[in-house]
Amino acid sequence: MPPATTSETARIPAATYRLQFNASFTFAQAREIVGYLRDLGISDAYASSYLRAVPGSSHGYDVADPSQLNPEIGTDADYWAWIEALRAHDMGHVLDIVPNHMGIAKSANPWWMDVLENGPSSRYAAFFDITWRPVKAELADKVLIPTLGDQYGAVLEKQELQLRYREGAFVVAYHDDWFPIAPDTFPRVLVPVLDRWLAARGEGDTEGLFDVDELRSIINAAEHLPPRGAVDADAIETRAREKEVVKRRLAQLVDRCEPLRAQIDETLQWFNGAPGDPRSFDPLDGLLSAQSYRLAHWRTASEEINYRRFFDVNQLAALRMEDP
Repeated sequence: MPPATTSETARIPAATYRLQFNASFTFAQAREIVGYLRDLGISDAYASSYLRAVPGSSHGYDVADPSQLNPEIGTDADYWAWIEALRAHDMGHVLDIVPNHMGIAKSANPWWMDVLENGPSSRYAAFFDITWRPVKAELADKVLIPTLGDQYGAVLEKQELQLRYREGAFVVAYHDDWFPIAPDTFPRVLVPVLDRWLAARGEGDTEGLFDVDELRSIINAAEHLPPRGAVDADAIETRAREKEVVKRRLAQLVDRCEPLRAQIDETLQWFNGAPGDPRSFDPLDGLLSAQSYRLAHWRTASEEINYRRFFDVNQLAALRMEDP
């Protein structure tokens, strides 16, 4: 149900009652107590943040996507049913919002993930307070992500970082988190895939040449994306558009070409290394080094972190709320 037309006259609450929304107290349950609240003399419900938060949040103030309702609290229909119940009792509600930080845990924040994928060239790079040129030169145009439970090398060799293919893209999984691989670095994965695929086909095999040429074309398109360091508006817009074209083309090709998917799986296994063979992790290490983030042990946060946080909580990234 669409929202009703708002009046130009501001509503001034006379008495509020705070509702803490989460998976244990939903829109449907809030609707059930509207009459009770009205009988108490409450004019407006004072709602905790009910926008999409990090999954499992008990409080909702680690908002991950302010453009959507939190699905753990209910559906759009549940929400509007609650709103209509309030209106039927001549009640309103006040929404508690979080303007100065966002939750970035569990890879749930699409804006933050776009920053990790595209660096300074992300459409959302200016939303967060990131120092792209920190004192440590090796962090230039990178975000330090202090999330690992051990030193990076140890985590790598324990195979806790796993390169995976996902719907036209590549990601690195780490327990409940995953980190995007920049599309302009897809060729680091796809060139070995192409080489293996050609070797498996053998000379004179002309079947599927169109698919081979399409993979070559995708690699070329990825290599020619605007660089992640480009911050002019045209480059940002072009990259945002064309990187998604690369992903769509790769997804379509993989979905229709089983031999290619098999070669991708084999190549990912090679990237993820072999226990007891430190040099076998060099390809994945090189790929990660080419990204716009650096994964690090959580203890490095106090010394090297280069994004502003809410207090010292690594999973709450500060927003530049001073900018419109």
